Amino acid sequence: VLVNGKQFDALALVTRTLWDVKTDNFDTHSPRSQDFLAKVKLPELQREARLAKECGYNFIVGVRSPAHKAVLLKLDPNLKVVVMNWC
Repeated sequence: VLVNGKQFDALALVTRTLWDVKTDNFDTHSPRSQDFLAKVKLPELQREARLAKECGYNFIVGVRSPAHKAVLLKLDPNLKVVVMNWC
């Protein structure tokens, strides 16, 4: 889905929600690497959240593990993060 020049992974039209889905194996990395990887990705996730909001959409980050969700929320408690344990 292309919104305001940015590609998002999905759009739930009924709830006007844009998604960015992270499918990496976050849990296989050491805690130090997990923190580093999350910090590297965080600015882009925050930019996507701002773009979505400016265009009238909600924004959710989908992750595969509770550990990934916990690290992201520790860095930015305003993000909406959902564990997608079905993928």
